Amino acid sequence: MMKLKTCLTWIGWGLLCFSCLFTSCVSTKNAVYFNDVKDTVLLPADSNFDPRIQKNDILQINVSSMNPEDVIIYNVSNMTSASGAGGANAGAGAMLGGFLVDEQGFIQYPVLGPIKVTGLTKKALTVYLHDQLIERKLLVDPVVSIRFLNYRVTILGEVTKPTVVNVTNEKISVLEALGMAGDITVFGKRNNILLIREVDGERIIRRIDLNDKRILNSPYYFLQSNDILYVEPNKSKIATADRSRQILPIVLSSLSLLVIILDRLVVNK
Repeated sequence: MMKLKTCLTWIGWGLLCFSCLFTSCVSTKNAVYFNDVKDTVLLPADSNFDPRIQKNDILQINVSSMNPEDVIIYNVSNMTSASGAGGANAGAGAMLGGFLVDEQGFIQYPVLGPIKVTGLTKKALTVYLHDQLIERKLLVDPVVSIRFLNYRVTILGEVTKPTVVNVTNEKISVLEALGMAGDITVFGKRNNILLIREVDGERIIRRIDLNDKRILNSPYYFLQSNDILYVEPNKSKIATADRSRQILPIVLSSLSLLVIILDRLVVNK
């Protein structure tokens, strides 16, 4: 019986040591946001934020006028052309009933024909359509409104719930996006978040430091449609993963040996 108790004691100590090997310290300083922010008043971020239209966006364009019958044709989306184009985004365009921005940056708009929209803001496109409808004497005093139907951002890496967020109000900040992903884990780098953004067919990569108050006034504080945020793991997470790969087989083998010894002691008791 004494041998059995001794063996159980050694197993307990072994499990305790095993757990300690995978416990690593995370600096409190690196686990909080905005270390350098004191009580103050900061200039607001761009309150007039207006995202720019990109390829594969799906736009809902509504036109109204004094005579409802005159605007019916302008409120018919390019569902037919989108569904005929094939591909995942084309299917989404048909399903949502909007105007799909093609790979060349155009939408096929009724009567007005193809219109280059990439790079424009919603406000700029609204003004353009309004002026064209009047100049061509197609409508009298038209009212044009535009919305994004597939505005979304992706959050990956060391967050609680990596996810794709659909942004219905077309405005979301870095902090809001991270909050919707369950926040950064203690193993995430808050001072080196990767932002991937596509502009005019080129991918722009920027690093964001959430320990620096300047992000609150940064042009990257608000996210564009199709932005990707990636939170890198810190050294503690990487070190823990490396230790687990090196030590886990050894520990498991040792525990297996202890179980065999324990079994023999019980049988011979």
